[in-house]
Amino acid sequence: MKKGDRIEALARELAAGDEDDIYFRGYFLLFNRQEYYQAHDLLEHIWLQTEGPEAAFYKGLIQLAGAFVHLQKQYRRPLHPTDGRRLHPAWRLFKLAKKNLKLFPSEYLGLKVDQILGLCDSQIGALEHNHFRTNPWNPENAPKLSMPA
Repeated sequence: MKKGDRIEALARELAAGDEDDIYFRGYFLLFNRQEYYQAHDLLEHIWLQTEGPEAAFYKGLIQLAGAFVHLQKQYRRPLHPTDGRRLHPAWRLFKLAKKNLKLFPSEYLGLKVDQILGLCDSQIGALEHNHFRTNPWNPENAPKLSMPA
């Protein structure tokens, strides 16, 4: 099955409503299930079709999920030659997500953007505080995102 077909099937499984709503709400469902890679792919579907300032919003959310992909992989295999070095890439993606999302009001498309910016700040701070030696993520206390209103 091609990536696009796989993403479409996943979106339809996750949510109901108009097509963009399926992908947007599906992102949050997958993120909260710690399926960050799938959340990234799902929202990428909307982002690739979006032009103008709104594209930066979706890009920021995609970068947020991507950062958690890195943290999750590092957590699962900290001694792996590639996965063990994912804390800096996660930090960079949190910074990029923040840069893109701070362009938007505190609430946008029903989402509390300030909460996501706070999450980015806390992850950036934790990584910097520990000099990139300790992963702030673990599955027991993984962050959850509030569903858009």
